[in-house]
Amino acid sequence: MFEHSAQTFRSGELGCFLHRAIVGNQTVVTEFLLLGFPLGPKMQVLLFGLFSLFYAFTLLGNGAILALICLDPRLHTPMYFFLSHLAIVDIAYACNTVPQMLLNLLDPAMPISFGGCMTQTFLFLTFAHTECLLLVMMSYDRYVAICQPLRYSAIMGWRICIGLVVTSWILGVSLALVHLILLLPLPFCGSQKVNHFFCEILAVLKVACADTHINEVLVLAGAASVLVGPFSSIVVSYAHILGAILKIQSGEGRQKAFSTCSSHLCVVGLFYGTAIAMYIGPQHGDSKEQKKYLLLFHSLFNPMLNPLIYSLRNKEVKCALKRMLLKERTP
Repeated sequence: MFEHSAQTFRSGELGCFLHRAIVGNQTVVTEFLLLGFPLGPKMQVLLFGLFSLFYAFTLLGNGAILALICLDPRLHTPMYFFLSHLAIVDIAYACNTVPQMLLNLLDPAMPISFGGCMTQTFLFLTFAHTECLLLVMMSYDRYVAICQPLRYSAIMGWRICIGLVVTSWILGVSLALVHLILLLPLPFCGSQKVNHFFCEILAVLKVACADTHINEVLVLAGAASVLVGPFSSIVVSYAHILGAILKIQSGEGRQKAFSTCSSHLCVVGLFYGTAIAMYIGPQHGDSKEQKKYLLLFHSLFNPMLNPLIYSLRNKEVKCALKRMLLKERTP
């Protein structure tokens, strides 16, 4: 028999804080409180405005990349097909974590429901895994384009490209689903306070009142499989690419190859560098708090920087943007 109770504060203060369901002698948490960052009210308001601007830039930047790729026929190539999906992932990535963080900055006592928390965890893992795999696909595309240019059209046909992207999404969803299936049966009957700015899986596991050793091992194993393996393959691909670029006789051809690859390398370095530091580095002591700030960079700044990197360092994207602006000005 369930007995529902709610704790109500004075109007205009904290509002309705927690709802709990009583099962036997145990109290089961049905909502979580995200602790976010321990800051004063003025700093929280300042960060709300600043992060709101970053969030808007993320949506506008990635939306602009998507629009350019869709509207400019010259960008209808495998490389930009993968880039369009990377932009979609970055938009979804930011939309999954940033709005909740902004709400918490305005009202730190605002809880998130159990279902909302589990959904946020699942989506975060899905987009993170998918982005890992998409970056591998993009490095393979560059490898074929530079190391085997004569066979590029045959190898990177549209059927292959679509298959690679669909595979990335399916694997991303499947890997996230495994973690969710193992997370849902855990009882959450202790503290409802999640020491993070969103429902990150390791932070959520800390508030479960059961042995989570298997879950933590699987998170580490999953991180190793989607980070170390793919990152190693990217490093090998770019070692071959670098060798091929150095053999190019034309200075213009070498510069073009470097410009297209450098953008991807910057994105790979930002994404994999922060992700490996968060999930494969040490998980004890003060590093946990540091990793919370590192994840803020990973989930807020990376999606914002990706379109800037590709637009500023990629000649074809800049030319496409100029053509679109000139077309809009022409009566």
